[in-house]
Amino acid sequence: MSLFAIADLHLSLGTDKPMDVFPGWSDYTDRLKSNWERLVTDDDTVVIAGDISWAMKLEDCYEDFSFINSLPGKKLLLKGNHDYWWQTKKKIDEFIAYHGFDTMQILFNNAFEVEGRTVCGTRGWYYDKEGDHDMKIINREIGRLKLSYNEAKKLSDATPIVFLHYPPVYGDVECEEIMDALLELGVKDCWYGHLHGERTHKNAVTGLYRGIDFHLISCDYTRFTPILVR
Repeated sequence: MSLFAIADLHLSLGTDKPMDVFPGWSDYTDRLKSNWERLVTDDDTVVIAGDISWAMKLEDCYEDFSFINSLPGKKLLLKGNHDYWWQTKKKIDEFIAYHGFDTMQILFNNAFEVEGRTVCGTRGWYYDKEGDHDMKIINREIGRLKLSYNEAKKLSDATPIVFLHYPPVYGDVECEEIMDALLELGVKDCWYGHLHGERTHKNAVTGLYRGIDFHLISCDYTRFTPILVR
C-alpha cells in the first residue's frame, strides 16, 4: 500500500479548455491514464495537489471527477489556483457522495492517515506577493496549514507530509510567511505543483532547502506520472 502524488491535472473533459495546445501536453489524459494504471493499485493512495479541473462550477466537474474516480487507488484532492469550481468542503463532499465517486476525498482543513503516514496541506499562495490583499490570503492559508498539520499530529506521532499547490520558494524568492510556518511546525517533507514549462522548472527548488525536502510534482514535470512518496 503506497502513497503517490501528482499535481495540475488540468482536466477539461466536461469543458472546452484543452491543454493539448501547450508544448508537451499532447494526448496528456491518455498518457496520464496509462502511467497511473501502470503504477497505482486499488490499495494505494494518490494526493492530487491542486489545479484538478478547468470546470467553472462544481456540477461541471462530473466528467473530470468520473475520470479520476475510474483510476486505481484512493485520491485526496487539494485546492489549486485554477480550481474555480471549489466550494465548501460540505458541498464537494455531497457532490462526490451523490455521484458515487467513492475513491475520492477532499484535503481541506483536515488530514489523513495512509499506512502509518499522515498527509496534510493547503493551497498556499504566491511567493511574489504584492499587497494587503495577498497578505490576508497568506495569513488565512497559514491558518489552514497549521490546522491541517495539527489534525495530522492527532492521527500519528509521525512527522506529517505536507502538500501545497503553490511553491513556498522559487529560485531565490521565498514566500517568507509560509516558509516560516513550515519551519515553525518542523516540516521535513513538502510536495508542491503549480510550475509549468521547462524554463520555469529550471528555477524550481527541489531537494533539501533550509532543512526541508522539497518535491515538484506538477503534471508536465513528472511526465504525467504519479510520483511515489512512500
